[in-house]
Amino acid sequence: MIPLIILITTFVVFYLLNTYAFDGRFTMSFAGRFALAALLLAAGIAHFTSIEPMVAMMPETIPYKRELVYFTGICELLAVFGLLWDKTARLTGGMLILFFVAVLPANIAGALNSVPFGGMVDGPSYLFFRIPMQLLFIAWAWVFAVISVGTGSAGPLETGSKDN
Repeated sequence: MIPLIILITTFVVFYLLNTYAFDGRFTMSFAGRFALAALLLAAGIAHFTSIEPMVAMMPETIPYKRELVYFTGICELLAVFGLLWDKTARLTGGMLILFFVAVLPANIAGALNSVPFGGMVDGPSYLFFRIPMQLLFIAWAWVFAVISVGTGSAGPLETGSKDN
């Protein structure tokens, strides 16, 4: 639930600031990527502060769980930067889609094992929320980071002019 709150709240606040304080200087693509970057920043930090619950949510068949938690945390933190620069946003968005698909089994395993982390303690019923949320993250990356990069007015790290 927290990732969804971060994503939506950051997007709404950024959109309102852009509309009323920045005179529409930023694109919707950048607003969406900024919100996704905020979510990934929080998630990436969690990979270094909540290691044991993340290890516990992985399926038993996966080796090197702790190392994988660190690796995925680093990937999420690198994606923050990749999303905010239009030259890397499409590639980052595509990689995030693959990443979101790849981590879904860990979320399913965590829910089936009722891991006390991020709502998974509720068990399999949590999946009725988590799977649609994961699909939202995939769609969000597709819309804001893959197909709409470079359209509209320029963000601070995007190329182009306000007249695009």
